[in-house]
Amino acid sequence: MSDSRLGEAAHFAFARHETFAPRFGWLHKAYMQVKRDQGAFLADDAPVLFGVGKNMVNAMRYWSRAFKLTREHSPAQRTQAKFSYPTWEARWLLDEDGADPYLEENGSLWLLHWWLVSSRPGAKSHAPAWYTAFHLAPFSRFTTAEMTQVVTRHVNFSYDRSPEEASIVRDVDCLTKMYARSAPEKAGSPGSYEDLLACPFRDLDLLTFVGTRGKPEWQFTSGHRTSLPARVLAYACLDYAAKFSRQANSISVARLANEPGSPGRAFRVRENEIVSALQRIAADHPKLDLTEAVGQRSLAFTADPFELAWEVLDEQYDFVTRRPSFPTREEWAATFPNLAKAEQKELTTKAADTSESTETLFDEENAA
Repeated sequence: MSDSRLGEAAHFAFARHETFAPRFGWLHKAYMQVKRDQGAFLADDAPVLFGVGKNMVNAMRYWSRAFKLTREHSPAQRTQAKFSYPTWEARWLLDEDGADPYLEENGSLWLLHWWLVSSRPGAKSHAPAWYTAFHLAPFSRFTTAEMTQVVTRHVNFSYDRSPEEASIVRDVDCLTKMYARSAPEKAGSPGSYEDLLACPFRDLDLLTFVGTRGKPEWQFTSGHRTSLPARVLAYACLDYAAKFSRQANSISVARLANEPGSPGRAFRVRENEIVSALQRIAADHPKLDLTEAVGQRSLAFTADPFELAWEVLDEQYDFVTRRPSFPTREEWAATFPNLAKAEQKELTTKAADTSESTETLFDEENAA
């Protein structure tokens, strides 16, 4: 039986990437444009503004939203067009004085990956195929057909209607292109560099090609993630805990490692690696503690885990929020009030709402 929680965790959104995996420079360029003009993606001269073709403009728009770097909302009543508003997280990460505007650190890619496949009330995933693959699929090795079948089963169980199978196939194909090199390459070979230029997320080594050119198969990797900073992993753990409680509380490491939607599944890391990271971070944070009772380890926190998560993450990037003129969340929300409206609309939308049509979204808006 499929897991109905997909509908609660992810919006109905398929094949909006126009077959393009996210590329270097796209997210920063998109952020800078929508910061200046929230209707930039819908402008007649959008390909000129972004320096890419029309289909790539649509892909940049999708990935910005999927990584939770923008929220979309109609700027006025009785219009189908949706403008893109940069989130505070985008300001924190991608502004010229932000944490890592050009995504030069692998930790930033891990963070974006978490934002892509994580979900909480008011900030659901916009990538249900990705969410299914990392959190709900029952296997680690798969073909495109096998993963398509699993995603389709979960979609049929979770939503009021289904997309065309071709849309799910395109999502699965894009997922493999995003995380896996097209064929095994020796480290340092020209092909491996070209792969990383095409999509930086391949450097995370979350997915590896294990088939042949005649029968392509992929496998999720697991084990010690040398490029995953302990603070980014701890941030994800606290962010996940905040999904269930915004008060002082605790959450077991077993849940952090194994539950659908958890960091363990998103990053493909085991309990011992999560324990190691949390021990290092808790040693410097009096509001965090790793406890053990009846053979079960838990992460205890004495304050709002969402706020603690950002304290830990901000320290990883030399305290971005303490830099001169850096806006608070409240100040950023005052600059872009439609961010709050978009979040409120999401909170009041039913889990299985499929009112946004994948096939007609951009055509309707561009015609508005």
